[in-house]
Amino acid sequence: MNKKKKRASGAIASSAKTSMIARPIRKFFPLFMGPTIVAFIIGFGYPFVRGIYLSFCSFTTTSDAKFIGISNYIKVFQDATFLHAFWYTALFALVSVVLINVLAFLIAFALTRQMKGANLFRTAFFMPNLIGGIVLGYIWNMIFNGILIRMNTSILLETKYGFWGLIIVICWQQIGYMMIIYVAGIQSLSEDMIEAAKIDGASGFQTLRRVIIPNVMPSITICMFLSLSNGFKLFDQNLALTAGQPYTWKADGTVVKTTEMLALNIYNTFYGQNTTARGQAQAKAVLFFILVAVISLIQLRATKSKEVDQ
Repeated sequence: MNKKKKRASGAIASSAKTSMIARPIRKFFPLFMGPTIVAFIIGFGYPFVRGIYLSFCSFTTTSDAKFIGISNYIKVFQDATFLHAFWYTALFALVSVVLINVLAFLIAFALTRQMKGANLFRTAFFMPNLIGGIVLGYIWNMIFNGILIRMNTSILLETKYGFWGLIIVICWQQIGYMMIIYVAGIQSLSEDMIEAAKIDGASGFQTLRRVIIPNVMPSITICMFLSLSNGFKLFDQNLALTAGQPYTWKADGTVVKTTEMLALNIYNTFYGQNTTARGQAQAKAVLFFILVAVISLIQLRATKSKEVDQ
């Protein structure tokens, strides 16, 4: 009985001590979090809500916005350039996600096999991520055109070259970043699991498939999310490398930029010659946000369900 009383009194004392510590933290919470919350509301919250409202308006400047209902959204789904940009971006995101994650994982796996100069290789693979997208686009534009000129063509003249040029640029830039995440995931694995698999007679491929990959799923989830969202949001490399070229003309006279992705399509609509289309551009931006958010959440749910509890 005495032991039980001592434990109970100790628990009460500990709870009281925790409460005493928590009170001053709660007291100063507004002081520390207040500026951050205010900055978030000013920098993101208000512009986001305002942007949704403007997507239902016709305007040239935000001060002369006139509410017109869902007309902008109807025009968006009738816009051949937006529909082309959507499917082009979806294909680009799919191909880039697969290539980036497969190559990044293979490189990370190789660099964690106790090879000489592994740290040097990690640094070399990561460095392209430090170069800005616009600069990267212009550099690769010169490289591709220097090669393609020998075939009497250019990256701006054929859609297939523009597509694979963008794929090469995004892979070259992001594989090193994803590799670092995969390296951290692989190195966090317990050596006991690897040794147990070897003792049980598992081959190298079986160990990779049955032990390493399932236990690196948290890293795969992160890298899939980043590469997928980056693939859909790509803008600066698209602008610098192809600017949407080459062009095709529809029967109704509409000009479709065959390598234009969604972010660049929204930019061109907003800052194009037709200033009355800015409400339409804002509607595209809202739909773009919903699209990226929904696809990213589906991907997170799908990959997190495969994670192994360690």
